[in-house]
Amino acid sequence: MYKLQMNIFQMQSKFSMKFKQFSTTLSSSLLLSLTVFVGVVFSSNLTLAKTPEQAPKKLTELLQEIDRAASGQNLENVINFYSNDFTNSDGLNRESLAKALANFWRLYKSVKYQTKVQSWENDGNTIVAETITYITGVQKIKNRDFTLKSTITSKQRYENGKIVEQEILAEENQITTGEKPPNVNINLPAEVKPGEKYNFDAVVQEPLGEEIILGAALVEPINENSYNFEPTDFTLELLSSGGLFKIGEAPENSEDKWLSAVLMRKGGISISTYRLRVIDVGK
Repeated sequence: MYKLQMNIFQMQSKFSMKFKQFSTTLSSSLLLSLTVFVGVVFSSNLTLAKTPEQAPKKLTELLQEIDRAASGQNLENVINFYSNDFTNSDGLNRESLAKALANFWRLYKSVKYQTKVQSWENDGNTIVAETITYITGVQKIKNRDFTLKSTITSKQRYENGKIVEQEILAEENQITTGEKPPNVNINLPAEVKPGEKYNFDAVVQEPLGEEIILGAALVEPINENSYNFEPTDFTLELLSSGGLFKIGEAPENSEDKWLSAVLMRKGGISISTYRLRVIDVGK
C-alpha cells in the first residue's frame, strides 16, 4: 500500500503558509490486486451467465474460507488455496504473491475482505466465476490513521481444489487520513486501446471557497515488479481549481497502468488509485 516516506503531517500543517512545491515519496503499488484471488476457473471462451443466487454452495463456501483466512492475515492458509502453477494477469506467481501479501499485511494490521459472486458458469469439472472483493484496512503512521477502501473485480480459475489462474478486470482504491480529507470523484475510462489518449480527472466534490488545496497525479506500470513497495517520487503542486485534470496516452505494449491522484487540504489527505486497462482488441 502507499507508504508516505516523510513527515507529511508536518508538511500538511505548514502548506497554508508556503505555496512552493513540496516533494515526498509514495510506494509504487497499492497491492490492490492482492484482493484474495478468489473464485474459480477462468475461460476466455465462456460467457458468464448464471446469477449469484444460483452459485453452488461449494463456491460460496470457498470464498468465505478465503475471506476469513485473509482477514485473519493467515498467510499459510491463504497460500494453500493456490496451485504451485498459479499465475495472474499482473505477472504474479504463487511465490511472489505470498511475498507481496506478507509485505502488505506488515503495513496494514487491520484488514477485512468480503467477496461476492457476480456471475459464474460450469466448465466441465471446474467453475468459471467473476467476483467483486471489498477490502478495508487501517495503517498507523506517526500516530495517524490511514484508512484504506478497495474494490476489485476479477475472474479466476479453480481446479482440483486450487486456484490456478486469475485476471483482474477492474479496481479502485482510496486511502484517506485526517478529520476532513477531500471527497474526490474520479473520471477515467474503464479501458483503452494501446496508444489511445484518455482523460484522468480527480474532482473535489465539496466547495473549497478560499481554502488552499495541493495535488499530484501519478502513472505507474502494473507488473510483477510493481509489488516490491519501492518508493516513487512525486511533487505536490498548488492547484488553481478544485481538482486535477490530466490527459494521458496509453502505452503501446498493452500493459495496464495504475493512475493515482493525491489531494491535500488543511483537514486531510485523499489518495485515489484506479486501474486503467489497456486492451489490444486486435489480438
